[in-house]
Amino acid sequence: MRSSSGRGLRPNVLGTFDTVVMAVAGSAPAYSVAATTAVLVATVGLAGPAALLYCAIPMLGIVLAFGRLGRIDVNAGAGYSWVGRTLHPFLGFLSGWALVVSTTIFMVAGSLPAGAMTLALFDPDLADDRFLATAVGAAWFLAMLLVVLGGARLTVRAQLILTGTELAILLFFVGAAVLHEGAATAFDWSWFGFSHFDGTAGFASGALIATFYYWGWDVTSNLSEETRDSRRTAGLAALVGVGIVFLLFEAVTVAVNVVLTSGEIQAAGANVPAVLGAAIWPGVGGKLMVLAVLLSTVATLETTLIQVTRSLFAMGRDRTMPAALGLVHRRWNTPWAAVTVVGVVALALFVASTALGSVADVVAAAVAAIGLQIAFYYGLAGIAAVVAYRRMLLVSVREFVLGGVWPLLGALFMLWIFFESLGGLSGASVSIGLGGLAAGLVPMVLYWRRGSAYYRPARLDAARAVSGDGAGDHGPHRGDYADKALATDF
Repeated sequence: MRSSSGRGLRPNVLGTFDTVVMAVAGSAPAYSVAATTAVLVATVGLAGPAALLYCAIPMLGIVLAFGRLGRIDVNAGAGYSWVGRTLHPFLGFLSGWALVVSTTIFMVAGSLPAGAMTLALFDPDLADDRFLATAVGAAWFLAMLLVVLGGARLTVRAQLILTGTELAILLFFVGAAVLHEGAATAFDWSWFGFSHFDGTAGFASGALIATFYYWGWDVTSNLSEETRDSRRTAGLAALVGVGIVFLLFEAVTVAVNVVLTSGEIQAAGANVPAVLGAAIWPGVGGKLMVLAVLLSTVATLETTLIQVTRSLFAMGRDRTMPAALGLVHRRWNTPWAAVTVVGVVALALFVASTALGSVADVVAAAVAAIGLQIAFYYGLAGIAAVVAYRRMLLVSVREFVLGGVWPLLGALFMLWIFFESLGGLSGASVSIGLGGLAAGLVPMVLYWRRGSAYYRPARLDAARAVSGDGAGDHGPHRGDYADKALATDF
């Protein structure tokens, strides 16, 4: 099937290693540590390692769900398509919309610190200039926008440099932390238990923040139409990527607990990695960690742009959003119209953000709001996987556990922290999180009334797909599902 331009995304561009790199870059280890460590410590104290551990277990269930759904429906829209074909098209659209809103918010939450950190490398005093930081952050964003416009191959080449350097720096300081003398707090295995949580609400708040740490690995699913053997590769790469970042997050969080005091962490805010680096290697360590966070931020801006533009491309292709979003560049085979729209909207948000307060204020409110939207669309995808494979769950114990129990528990956990954490969030975070989701009702109702074929889906059924009758085998390529003028040639 073809997009409205008559062209589709370029197939078979990425291999398994490329996709693993994208999964790791999507989770942005150094940036996640910088943006959320102080918030996590303020919420759960020394229980940061426990929050990351107990969020990783259900998160793996969601990773399994994405991988299994990707085997029977290769679609750049990922959850937008899967949830719509299994649960309900309205839920599917809102699932895709949640990703679009969360990634758009991240454009500001990620670009502003990138600008501040770039300035800090040259003159720490310049980093406090909000307008200058916004301008530099916008420049980084535009640079990544051009890379994404250039295609998936160029994107991966950039990621190999950015993410490779970032991981080398983080691993160096994790090793140095082990040899560091003069610990602020002695290591304690209780950090991985439940004793440090302030009841159920405290655990839910910590888990919501931990969800933001892991978010981004699902870029592999949005790249599925451009990946070789994507029915296997996208899910495998996501699983490997989550495993890598889990180990990094735990190691760095333990290092922060050991080397820095609670007061130092709170005073540092988003500069926790720099303070940690300076404590381990005075003089040089702080600068190196700032460089790692900067590279991580720029790298995850790139993967976030991939996610939002591919999701909007799928929506434009299905005419649940303006059909122009389904246009593909003739030379680079990238959704140039979606890239342009995202660029304009993000730059407008950069200007607006200068009136919202400091960089730290904007990032803190955005992290919690994004966490709500992530929990929402991850939870729906987990349920969708169970529904799609429902007739195959009793085939074997392995199928029952990996295809039913684990994804379902992951989905229920995500939806639980979504509702449980609402009462503990600031008004700004709740307004951004829920208001962003509610805004999706407008295009959803509008294009439903216009008769988009997305709202008359062929049901996604793994048993029928495996049997070869085609139900659910080709995602948007089904003749009874989407307008043939808007499909891709993948």
